[in-house]
Amino acid sequence: MKMNADVQTILRRILSDIRIELSDEFDQNFERQAFFTEAWQRRKSPLRPGGHILVDTGGLRRSIQSKESADSIQFFTTVPYAGIHNAGGEIVVTARMKKFFWHKMYAAQGSFGRKKDGSRRNDKRTVQLSSEAEFWKHMALMKVGSKIRIPKRQFLGVSPEVEQSVREIIEENLSEYFEHEFKL
Repeated sequence: MKMNADVQTILRRILSDIRIELSDEFDQNFERQAFFTEAWQRRKSPLRPGGHILVDTGGLRRSIQSKESADSIQFFTTVPYAGIHNAGGEIVVTARMKKFFWHKMYAAQGSFGRKKDGSRRNDKRTVQLSSEAEFWKHMALMKVGSKIRIPKRQFLGVSPEVEQSVREIIEENLSEYFEHEFKL
């Protein structure tokens, strides 16, 4: 019976170590702006220039969770838009989306810095807002039914780096067990 209990203890320890290690690695993908060594495609929109890709509020990054069972680990997120970012794909423009785009354009235009005569200032912030307003106008003018392509920016999943980490954790835990169990 001791062997069975030892096997379960080792398996729990291995799964726990894998969960901790991969949780950290998946979080680091947002810092790397890549899925390990596969860099994410840069943004084309003028919104948040120089900002991290896939990090606006940090909600997507914080949403990554893991669930450990007796013999497996599952990583997941409940954020509805996570799947399209992780796998890439297309979304269809709806009338409701167009209203949102118009709203964002008017909000960006209302933030322009103005001179006393009412004309726009030519400072850095106003120029940034001007390009942002143009972006939202372009989005709002898209026809209902047209498609927006979202590039694949994977942050969760299997990769050679994941497999290597899992292999190292298993080997390390088994080595520790055998060293402890069969001290010479």
